[in-house]
Amino acid sequence: MPVVTSREFERDPTFITRLDPDRDPHALPDGIRLAVKDCIDVAGEVTTAGSPAVAAGAEPALADAECLAGFRAAGARLVGKVNLHELCFGSSGVNPHYGTPPNPLDSRRVPGGSSSGSAVVVAIDEADVALGTDTAGSVRTPAASCGVVGLKPTFGVVSVVGTRPLAPSLDTIGVLGRSVHDVAVGATMLDHRLTDGEVTAVHSVARLRLPGTDPTIDAAIDSALIAAGMTVTDVTGLISVGWEAAHRAALDVLFGEALMVNDDIWRHHRHQLGADLVERFTFAQTIGPTELADARAMRAPWRAELAEVFGTFGVLVLPAMTAYPARLGEHGVGPNPAAAAVNLAGHPALTVPVPSGGLLPAGLQLVAPDHHEPRLLATAAVIEAAVAPRR
Repeated sequence: MPVVTSREFERDPTFITRLDPDRDPHALPDGIRLAVKDCIDVAGEVTTAGSPAVAAGAEPALADAECLAGFRAAGARLVGKVNLHELCFGSSGVNPHYGTPPNPLDSRRVPGGSSSGSAVVVAIDEADVALGTDTAGSVRTPAASCGVVGLKPTFGVVSVVGTRPLAPSLDTIGVLGRSVHDVAVGATMLDHRLTDGEVTAVHSVARLRLPGTDPTIDAAIDSALIAAGMTVTDVTGLISVGWEAAHRAALDVLFGEALMVNDDIWRHHRHQLGADLVERFTFAQTIGPTELADARAMRAPWRAELAEVFGTFGVLVLPAMTAYPARLGEHGVGPNPAAAAVNLAGHPALTVPVPSGGLLPAGLQLVAPDHHEPRLLATAAVIEAAVAPRR
């Protein structure tokens, strides 16, 4: 099936391709409905990465990306490939070429990126679960922006073969869904190791407060933890400096590796890129080999710093975003300050929406040691149940 035209995108910018366009998405549920971010290969379909510079020379994929094997084996129904921030390189989710998936909570705001279509498609119930990629928050940011659940697994667990890279030292494939249960189902199909083992929720957590966080977001997180009966210890004084350093290092890795991965596009097809991508790649040229090596070297000491926290507390809690999603048209939506440091460490993280008292929920982020996705899911389920509307 060919990539849809720009005119069709004006009608439905969430989907790059509908794989079963004539079928009622709610009819004959012969498998969970799966949407796939269009940087992940689906056999017979063109992978555009949300960019005409890629789409122009792309051929239909000869095989599925390896991350789809479990979904195929379980009988999941692929409903479509979904739109994204161009080349996965942006946190707003705005795509100037193929349209921007509308934020279902507030159409005046960005949907978050880069897995914008993945978050929107589950939020509007066009899919049960969606696959996204998370390099510096690209699953967690749109999940928090659109009020859904998003899981970034431990780095290196899920195969990225057949997925277009952005920054290979950070790239991770994750799952989005409307509930913790949906994400757990999707995680099991993505890789059974993500839900094998310990399933006990943690009730004593470490709380990190990030500078500049909207007070209503911090208050919403605190209220959710109280409602869930959590014992909370503030560790901001212990790791806030390390967090800021890790965030900066992660961005150096992100920009440095993104330029290397996309070197041919930058040199020969930059005229086809959106203005925000030109700005990012121009900045990336300032990161030399020494800066990139120094940034990569930060991973080990940062992991050691977090290990001290995890040695006492099973889970770290912080905002998934320090602010609500920006309004469309606002310039300079930068990297999410609550996300990239987790990617540098490689630990798994999950965001779950909690009520803020306003129209938009806040995203509560949980981070755990490597390979403790079941702990994240179990803890998130307790919080989700505690803040659910009373019937």
